[in-house]
Amino acid sequence: MALRFPLARNCLTAILLTAVITALPISAFAQDPRVMPPKQQKKLPEAPSKLPKVGADRNRGLDFLFGALKAAPDEASAKHVEARIWALWLQTPSDTAALLMMRAKTAMDAQQTDVALKLLDAVVKLRPDYVEGWNRRATLYYLKNDYAHSLQDIEQVLVREPRHFGALAGLGMIMQDLGDEKRALDAFRKALAINPHLDKVPELVKSLSEKVEGRDI
Repeated sequence: MALRFPLARNCLTAILLTAVITALPISAFAQDPRVMPPKQQKKLPEAPSKLPKVGADRNRGLDFLFGALKAAPDEASAKHVEARIWALWLQTPSDTAALLMMRAKTAMDAQQTDVALKLLDAVVKLRPDYVEGWNRRATLYYLKNDYAHSLQDIEQVLVREPRHFGALAGLGMIMQDLGDEKRALDAFRKALAINPHLDKVPELVKSLSEKVEGRDI
């Protein structure tokens, strides 16, 4: 995902979104956070520009880092640990996939969304086990307001890495965009349980809690 719109524009889009939302597991919706109101520039959680080096034992490294993230004593320490988690997520044994991801990022930065989408399609097809390929494409779909496809890709991310706070943030943003504040609140709380240092999320939990539950948290 940290990582960020009004309801669907027409009936067809609404039907597509409903179908995708219904198909997603409840556990996925329990882990979503969103970060911006309608019609503002979208900003999703993403990997820092500079990432630290990480060891080769990926799974054990992630488990250790997620524990360290929860226990981080301050914001600076948490951001360092978060960057190491992103570094592990971005690693791929495929040089081709890595090159495609670099080119997709360049295209996205240049707002060449169609080019970026074709490149990310190739990444997902080449390495369907590569979590960050799905997550990056979900982000692109979200930025295009294509919630149906973004939700489908977010589901693929969470199946492979339930702790992916960037994907969870995107899922929550979509839920809040669709007006489902209860699911958004549940998601924000789950996201904070994974990464207590997510930007803006504590404030969103507080405001949504007041709306959904009628009281301060």
